[in-house]
Amino acid sequence: MKTKRPVTELKLDDIPSISDKMRYYDGEIYFADNITTVQGLAREFKVNFVAFVFCLKGEIELWLDQQRYTLRACDGLFVENNTIVEVGTPSHDFSCKICAFRTDLGFSFISKSAFRAIMQIQQDPVIHFTDDEMTLMLKYYELLDFKMSCQSLSTGKESITSIIKAYAGDLLSSISHHLHADDSMLRQGDKLFRKFVLMLADDAHERSVKSYADELCVSPKYLTSVCQQQSNKTASQIISLAVTSRIKQLLLYSDLSIKEIAAELHFGNLSFFGKYVKKHLGQSPNNYRKANGYGL
Repeated sequence: MKTKRPVTELKLDDIPSISDKMRYYDGEIYFADNITTVQGLAREFKVNFVAFVFCLKGEIELWLDQQRYTLRACDGLFVENNTIVEVGTPSHDFSCKICAFRTDLGFSFISKSAFRAIMQIQQDPVIHFTDDEMTLMLKYYELLDFKMSCQSLSTGKESITSIIKAYAGDLLSSISHHLHADDSMLRQGDKLFRKFVLMLADDAHERSVKSYADELCVSPKYLTSVCQQQSNKTASQIISLAVTSRIKQLLLYSDLSIKEIAAELHFGNLSFFGKYVKKHLGQSPNNYRKANGYGL
């Protein structure tokens, strides 16, 4: 399946103009009960936020970056930032809930175990939840929806953010639980890729493919081949994603100075660190902090 036409970008700020069936709040989060409402925008679109789709009943096919996925009851689908999404025709009884968040919202709580879940679900974005887990996710959804839509309540942003963080924490905990598969059932390439991802989650400071390949006792070429088979990304691209995510966390949610962050992530000097951040985040470290409300 090839994308032959320009793809429309969908931003959180666009949501109110698409459909009044979508509930919207403060440019940071939105909720919806019907995924097909976005088709008023385009059949294909690129998202600039992070989203979860929870299937309650029925089924639907979606394509994420041209990879097909089928959602059925109790399935959850993770949609990563900058993903091209195509929505298929749902079954007549299809029902879902959608939560979408600004990319960096609520990331101050993230631990290494949660980060592992994020790294892993990027490779396999469909999770089948238990009935109790799905019920918990829906309770959070209903609470947030009620607090944001009830005009008579004095709902402060701090209260909403706290619930979102708890919501995301429980969601990532459930995802992490489901991703701890039995290694004895995995193929060699699967095992190698998992070890590589967990190494990055534990300590993403090295930036060369060779350093990780040496630790895994394989060649850089073989590690890159396995990564491409597993994720359609090279080992270098995956390393950059992990390092950049760690940089964002430290810049926005730690009290470390720029110099201390550079040292923490094993950059040789401030100049090199500044160039790396500018390349991957589009701004200098200081400007990135200021632009994203550090310290407010």
